[in-house]
Amino acid sequence: MAFLFVTILLTLASLKLVHSVIWVPWRIQLFFRKQGVNGPNYRPFYGNTQEMIRITKEAQSKSSPFNHDIVHRVLPDYYQWSVRYGKTFLCWFGTRPRLVLADPDMIKEVLLNTTDTIDRDDFNPLSRPLFGQGLTGLMGHKWAAHRKIATPAFNMEKVKAMVPGMAASVTTMLDKWNAKLAEMDEVEMEVHKEFHELSSEFFCRTAFGSNFENGKRIFELQQQQEILTNQAMRNVYIPGFRFLPTKMNKLRRRLEKETRDSMRKIIEENRKASENSMNFLSILMSGSDMNGLGSGLDIEEVIDECKTFFYAGKEASANSLTWAFLLLAQHQEWQTKAREEILQVCRGNEHPSFENLQELKIVSMIIKETLRLYTPDNSISRRTFKNVKVGTLDIPAGTEFYIPQAAVHRDTKVWGLDANEFNPARFVEPPKHLSAYFPFGLGRRICIARNLAMVEAKILLSMIIKHFSFVVSPSYIHAPEMVATVQPQYGAHVLVRRITN
Repeated sequence: MAFLFVTILLTLASLKLVHSVIWVPWRIQLFFRKQGVNGPNYRPFYGNTQEMIRITKEAQSKSSPFNHDIVHRVLPDYYQWSVRYGKTFLCWFGTRPRLVLADPDMIKEVLLNTTDTIDRDDFNPLSRPLFGQGLTGLMGHKWAAHRKIATPAFNMEKVKAMVPGMAASVTTMLDKWNAKLAEMDEVEMEVHKEFHELSSEFFCRTAFGSNFENGKRIFELQQQQEILTNQAMRNVYIPGFRFLPTKMNKLRRRLEKETRDSMRKIIEENRKASENSMNFLSILMSGSDMNGLGSGLDIEEVIDECKTFFYAGKEASANSLTWAFLLLAQHQEWQTKAREEILQVCRGNEHPSFENLQELKIVSMIIKETLRLYTPDNSISRRTFKNVKVGTLDIPAGTEFYIPQAAVHRDTKVWGLDANEFNPARFVEPPKHLSAYFPFGLGRRICIARNLAMVEAKILLSMIIKHFSFVVSPSYIHAPEMVATVQPQYGAHVLVRRITN
């Protein structure tokens, strides 16, 4: 009798497995193909992930000329499959269907959806430690509550108050550059590393009321977490795997514990500081439930938001500035135009004031064009929780929408035949299509810190360009790669000279 019972259970489990791993994906694949949407064939359990990993490794093993046709490197699977199946196709991440959309009208429908039907996708459990449970990972009412509390930290008045801190951080970096150039006319610098240190200093100083040394360890820990997260996101997660006592899981737990402990220390220091401080952390704490009264954010939620802001802010800022610097090093004519504008706007001051940042039209166009060509997050994922219609397609619940920003930002139908070329002049007028350019995202989940990012980039580029000229070093190898953001695989080497009056 017991044997029969066990046999029945095993049979039912096998049937359930076959249903979820083979029958359902096959039915969904057939459903899309009847609508004219093709793609690589589904493979049981792993979907197309093994092929994605192989294609990515192959792409990253090769460098390329210094041009900006980089989709084949940063979105290699999309690049290969879109050639074969078209801009809209279906692929599989494990047993989950992933509908790839590069049509601006369809993207607009997905990202501007204001219902609870479409929202961001869940994180792989192994990637959560890096982002915590901050805004990037929350959904529903909890996301709305956190967003409401964090938003005031990034209004223009608060950003204006951060400008002196930005300028102080840049000044510290430029003093080091001047020291290196004291006895030579030209020096090679790896600016990707320089800008990561600068961004770390800036976020510690202006966002948390702390100096670089207090936050340095957190950034070091998050760099290690980034590597582990990138590995996890490329593979299908096996339920329960994170609880196994593997070497990597033990490392993940150790890094997470030390990161949170370090963050608690900064929070405690911030609480003891002046009550008049209104940095990012202070604003979060003002909306927190530190006294256990049942409203606002608890201490763990404050830590989660700080972790997210620490990592996302530093990474996006440092990488965007790196690419802008490389582009200006390559295109001397735009570097010259920017310098002339900055000298006119600054009129003898070290850096532009917050009030006259709007006068930096050319600098703004350069930053926008950089974000078009080298968007930090070069793809956006969403998921539908109910059956929906997008364009002419019927989409079943559970489908992931995958939007390849790097490809959309190079659509020749929108940007012209020079879509892969650096041409800031294209931003003299705003883009004609709302969802053809969205470096900060679009819709209700648009980046909360976009104002801060633009102001920081203007201040930094202005201060550097005013005092230094730079060209691409012969040692620079152009190899953009997607880690958690688009980064130069071998660093960003430039030759820097001091401008003498």
